[in-house]
Amino acid sequence: MARILIVEDEAALSDLVRSHLEKEGHAVDQAFDGNQALACADRTRPDVVILDWMLPGLDGLTVCRELRRKHLMPILMLTARGDVADRVTGLQVGADDYLGKPFSIVELAARVASLLRRVALDRAAATTDSSQPITFGPLVLDPGGHRATLAGSSLDLSRREMDLLELLLQHPGRTFSRDFLVERLWGTDFDGLDRAVDTQMVRLRRKLGDVGACIETVWGVGYRFRPELRETT
Repeated sequence: MARILIVEDEAALSDLVRSHLEKEGHAVDQAFDGNQALACADRTRPDVVILDWMLPGLDGLTVCRELRRKHLMPILMLTARGDVADRVTGLQVGADDYLGKPFSIVELAARVASLLRRVALDRAAATTDSSQPITFGPLVLDPGGHRATLAGSSLDLSRREMDLLELLLQHPGRTFSRDFLVERLWGTDFDGLDRAVDTQMVRLRRKLGDVGACIETVWGVGYRFRPELRETT
């Protein structure tokens, strides 16, 4: 059973989705505007958020950005906006998947199940022996030994660069906001730390050589690791 948060201002649609997901055994919370959504997510820490784009008060994009500041849970964006540019915008601000309205409830449930499999994989990775090396092409990261090598040569990484690389490698494709990285790496929120994150990223990319091209800047949001970029460089 998973905990799922539905953020949808159309009560009838929200109730329909809730009913279907509850029949599948999930615990479901509902929010009907952006502020309720943020408060509920902080309180319940859902496994997946189903988030409508058009909301009263804070819109879905703003809610998505705010969720990404603190949380890693997958976000499925719902919207009647069909333009490719709109879909790209939703994904760039941190959504993990996108479903246009009107939609099939069966398809929505399938997409939620797919996101929950990602949650399960993330949890499994978190519970595995942290001393196990992570390998990507010529890059080998040994978190337990606080050591990384590239094509057999040792990389001189700072502790924060090591932590940042480990986070990115463990969650390929996941967008991390600068605010989230600040809290993760520094544990505080001082002025100027956004720039410190960017500086760390520039240094890390340089040290990783060609592999560094897989660290993609998501403009206005943060960074993500895209393994497929290495295949095109």
